[in-house]
Amino acid sequence: MSERLRNKTALVTGSTSNIGQAIAEAFAAEGAHVIVSGRNAERGAQVVAGIRASGGRADFLAADLDGSPEASRGLAARARETLGGRIDILVNNAGIYPSPGTTGTDEKTFDQVYGVNVKAPFFLTAAVAPAMAEAGGGAWIARLAVPVGALYSSTKGAMETLTRAWAAEFGPQGVRVNAVSPGVILPPAPAGAEPHPGEVMMKGTPAGRVGTPDAVAQAVVWLAGDEAAFVHGTVVDVDGGRTGVAVIAA
Repeated sequence: MSERLRNKTALVTGSTSNIGQAIAEAFAAEGAHVIVSGRNAERGAQVVAGIRASGGRADFLAADLDGSPEASRGLAARARETLGGRIDILVNNAGIYPSPGTTGTDEKTFDQVYGVNVKAPFFLTAAVAPAMAEAGGGAWIARLAVPVGALYSSTKGAMETLTRAWAAEFGPQGVRVNAVSPGVILPPAPAGAEPHPGEVMMKGTPAGRVGTPDAVAQAVVWLAGDEAAFVHGTVVDVDGGRTGVAVIAA
C-alpha cells in the first residue's frame, strides 16, 4: 500500500463486519490508526487482531449508537482519547435495516431506524466536526445503503441532504464531507454456494454482478485521502452502474 493515510486517525462506526470492517482494514493498510467500533466485542476484537497481525494500528471501542446524543458524544470522547487527542477521519457506517412495508411500519420501528441511521451520525458528527475544524481540517464519509424500502430509503435521503449541508457548513473550515452509496454488496461467497437473492438486482447492470466490501472501502479511502481534496458534498455511487442504468431506463 502507499500509506496515503499515514499519521492519520480514523473512527469507523459499525466496523465489526462486512463493509465497515473492510473500510477499517483498508484505512489501517494505508497507515491510519483506526478505531473499530460496534456492539459485538468478540467480532471487534477479531477485526482488531487481524489488522494488528498485518502490521496495522487499531483499537476496539464498544458502542451502541441508538440515536441518543449521549451515546454519540461518549463514543467521540473515548475515540479521541484512544487516538491521542484527535480524530482526522470519521466514517458514519453503522446502520440498521428493518424493512417492513409502509403500512406495516409501527412507530417503534420508525423511531429505531431513524435513531440509528440519522440521529446517531448527526450527533456523532456534531461531536467530532468542531475539533476537526480547530485542528485545521479533516474528512468524514457517510455510507448510504441500497434504496429498497420506503422507511430505509427515507433515511438515505436524509443523509444525502445532510452530506451537502455539512459540506457547506464545515467545508470553509477545512473539513470535507462526502458520502458513498453502495449497490448490492456481499462478502465473497464460498465455492459451490447457492446464488444470493441480491444477485438478481444486479442483472443487466454494467458490472453484471454484486460488489464486495473491498470495492466500497477503496472508494472511502480515496475520499478520505488528499487525492480527493477538492471533492466536497458529493455522493459517490459504488454500485456497478445500477443507479445509472435505472436513470437511463426512466
